[in-house]
Amino acid sequence: MELWWLVLQAMYFFLPAYLANMAPELFKWMPFLNYPVWEKEFGTNKTWRGIFFAVLFGTLTFLLQKWLYQFSFFYDLSILDYNGFSWVLGFLLGLGAILGDLVESYFKRGVKIEPGQPWIPWDQLDFVIGALFLGMLVYVPKIEVALTVLVVSPFLHFFFCRIGYWLKIKKKKT
Repeated sequence: MELWWLVLQAMYFFLPAYLANMAPELFKWMPFLNYPVWEKEFGTNKTWRGIFFAVLFGTLTFLLQKWLYQFSFFYDLSILDYNGFSWVLGFLLGLGAILGDLVESYFKRGVKIEPGQPWIPWDQLDFVIGALFLGMLVYVPKIEVALTVLVVSPFLHFFFCRIGYWLKIKKKKT
């Protein structure tokens, strides 16, 4: 298997987690559920709205992948048989992504790093680790897929943070 195809397959598999990780930022303008989860430990930026939209995006993305699986390109791109899985895998990838972010925020506050300040490499890997662990409750990807996601995700994080900054969705480039 060629490396570029493995990277593409791994990113496609992990798409529910990627979009779940971006969802809180995309919907921060919405007043819906805009209450901190646990302000003292996570800061004011971690809200119930973020959890809601992360899980929703993870689940809906997986359901879209499940539907796309019937088409040959997406069938070939898929590392798993989407017909053999329910929406629960997308739910777990989305929930794992946001819980990984919450755990990282907890430790970030513990070492006195202010909300919004970078904490490399944990800012780039927290959601990946959380989504992989929770997703493994129903599907364990091959080691090369998990390692690819762990290696590629920090680069994607920096790339999309820059785009978010240029689109004025994010206040900082990192």
